[in-house]
Amino acid sequence: MRAKFSGHDTFPLRYGWLYKAVNHLNSNGKLQTSKEEETQQAIIKLGVGKNMVNAIRYWAESAGLLDSKRKQSNIDYFTSSNGNYLFNELSGKDPYLEHLGSIWLIHFWLCFNEDEMTAYRYFFNIFNGEYFEKQVLLAHISDDSSKLSSGDASINESTIQKDIDTFLNSYSKKHVTKVGDEEQFNSPLTELSLIQESGKNYYLSSLNSKSDLPVQIFIYALLKFVQKEAKVSKVSKVNFKSLLLDPLSPGRIFRLSEQGLGEQLDTAQNFSNGQISWIDSMGLRQVSVDESYLGQEQQVLDSYYKGSSNE
Repeated sequence: MRAKFSGHDTFPLRYGWLYKAVNHLNSNGKLQTSKEEETQQAIIKLGVGKNMVNAIRYWAESAGLLDSKRKQSNIDYFTSSNGNYLFNELSGKDPYLEHLGSIWLIHFWLCFNEDEMTAYRYFFNIFNGEYFEKQVLLAHISDDSSKLSSGDASINESTIQKDIDTFLNSYSKKHVTKVGDEEQFNSPLTELSLIQESGKNYYLSSLNSKSDLPVQIFIYALLKFVQKEAKVSKVSKVNFKSLLLDPLSPGRIFRLSEQGLGEQLDTAQNFSNGQISWIDSMGLRQVSVDESYLGQEQQVLDSYYKGSSNE
């Protein structure tokens, strides 16, 4: 994996940034900062400083909302299908993040990546602690980063520390100390309550049922994981343990407990009319997905937004 512990200029994700990135590109704007003229245009249109232009591009790209194409020494960015699906000003399902399921979906998109390692991807795919100290997380990432990123010698603890701070500031709520203090505005990811600050650099991230995780978002993540596994094993079955503990699995990314995963699978089985099924008997726990259901993750998402629009 390629290390990517920088790029956000220590700015946590903020409300409106992903919408701005997608629609700025769709209106023929640029997000590169190598050309001064394009940088100034982005600063004006996005209403932020130069470093925030970098951060907006970083978060949109990390969430898979942007694609890129290299042209000589420059990189051109354009909106991906995921970016337009959710944030397109005219046709997006939830451009203003009015539904909690959209934030769960963004969280999954951020973490379902095995090409580039970040602090949040490490935490949600590899780290096992529930109650942890920030320095302990730093030690784990520092120890593992050389193995996970092909021995990139340029990685140092200071860079990783800043990435951890940015990750925690994106996921754990901060108390607003001044009215109108933009630095204290919470990231949309804090609404998921995946991480709580306990004081003195200690944090809590419980494994539980995640009752506010919509079944359609869970199924979407399940189908993506099974598709990834099927490329290796050529079957549409996964062990319960893999679904709970393997990197990129819904159990890992959504911080589900063993009981919580079972509850989500029960709900998914009912929702899919048995196209997702699982058995739990005599020590054998296995999840099966009908081959005809694989590849229908887009339709599953559509069903969520169709239902949400009627609320």
